[in-house]
Amino acid sequence: MTDSGRAVTAATQTAAPEQYAGPEPTAGPEQAAGPELTTGHGPQAAPAAQAEPEFAAAPIAEPGSAAAPIAEPGSEQSAAPGTRATAIVPAEPEPRPAAAPPSMGLREQILRGVGVALILLGLVVLGFAVYLYGLSGVQEARSQSILYQRLQLELANQIAPLGSATPGAPAATPASPGTPLATPGVPVVVLRIPAIGVHDMVVVEGTSPEDLTLGPGHLRDTPLPGQAGVSEIFGRRATFGAPFARIGQLRPGDVIQVITGQGTSTYRVAAIGNSAYVISDPAPNRLVLLTASSPTVPTYYIDVDARLTSPVQNGPPVPQVISEPELPLAGDSGALGLIMAWGLALALVSAAGTIAATRWSRWPAYLVTAPVLLAVLWNLYQGLAALLPNVY
Repeated sequence: MTDSGRAVTAATQTAAPEQYAGPEPTAGPEQAAGPELTTGHGPQAAPAAQAEPEFAAAPIAEPGSAAAPIAEPGSEQSAAPGTRATAIVPAEPEPRPAAAPPSMGLREQILRGVGVALILLGLVVLGFAVYLYGLSGVQEARSQSILYQRLQLELANQIAPLGSATPGAPAATPASPGTPLATPGVPVVVLRIPAIGVHDMVVVEGTSPEDLTLGPGHLRDTPLPGQAGVSEIFGRRATFGAPFARIGQLRPGDVIQVITGQGTSTYRVAAIGNSAYVISDPAPNRLVLLTASSPTVPTYYIDVDARLTSPVQNGPPVPQVISEPELPLAGDSGALGLIMAWGLALALVSAAGTIAATRWSRWPAYLVTAPVLLAVLWNLYQGLAALLPNVY
């Protein structure tokens, strides 16, 4: 090799350590080195035009420092020779604040208030239906259990009532020695009708809507069953346990038994009538069972007439005057004042619970308000039930 060839080869292979740019790129087909030229003095280097191009070495990042991104070829942001390239990161847009909900106008507020009021009214009506056709039966069954135990004790001690007390008289005050009298709501008779599945049903004194929530009621201006005359017993058809729901299925000849302080008396069904078809029975000693005609819309009443077949018992005189709510299909209009009072209490309790839930913790406020609200609703529903026909 000549002196000039050696100089070119040494310049190409010599590079400073800090300018090392990595491994040499592989030459393409056009850049492949040809066969060495040989002369008489030995092999010669390739011409200078075919020498490998020199590459500028990239700076090596110092330990612990972040490596700067390398700009792409042809980019306008390529770093100037001898300087480090810096990446330009676009700034993130600031989040916009959430738009405030539009305020409701007066009309929207009124419509919203009316909607909430209608929903609450619907819930109250639904609750009344549940009470009337479901929970009232539970209430009547509990009352029957308590009254039956009481009457059993009185029959065993021979202190059961033998007649109806005059208005204003205290309970079990005898008109004469050994003759206790009954006031409204007091148990007086145990009724049995095997043909329709009535067993040991307690009959209370009085036929007002309030009295008939306890069970069947004895009409106060008639003698007790088993005594001389026509005795009448009212019972509900659809609500509060519906004790007389099936008396329309009785047929002539079916047996009815009653137990009073004077013993057991037996009746046999003679006829079935209603308020439009009045039964005319000449028998002097009878029992009449009366209830509403329909479990949905009671427009008239039906009655079952039964004749006494056991010995007649004597009894004290009966009261001559009864109140209007004790008549068949009558309601108690005197309950309106009580209904208004309980309705106002319901509104106040609801408002207090809402304010407490808004200002303080929600669930504790609900837990405190719920029992009070249920008690108010129960009394309100009892008042509303008193407005319905007493034998419904």
